[in-house]
Amino acid sequence: MLLTRNRINRDVSAVTARPTLRHVVFFSAKDKADIPAIVEGLQLLSAIPHSTVFEVRQNNHRDALSSEVDVIVYAEFDSAEALSAYKADPLYEASIKAVRPLRDMRIAADF
Repeated sequence: MLLTRNRINRDVSAVTARPTLRHVVFFSAKDKADIPAIVEGLQLLSAIPHSTVFEVRQNNHRDALSSEVDVIVYAEFDSAEALSAYKADPLYEASIKAVRPLRDMRIAADF
């Protein structure tokens, strides 16, 4: 995407032709002391083989207007079927059991 003065020029075919499905999940902790345990529980997901990219990161909280998000999961998948297989893996349920009691908010987006 090329930003120019008051205009955005973009190659739409380059955006829509991308073969990956991106999966982003934002979490907030009920208690900030539990953030390391949330990260650890979400790291279980890294052993699931269906993603092509997988990251769990603690938010640096550098945006002065938003402090709600504490932890982010970012993953890429080759297809919706790969994302479904990822969510069907027993480690996915184990991660939910570890993280759900510690988290307040969870917001997911797939694009």
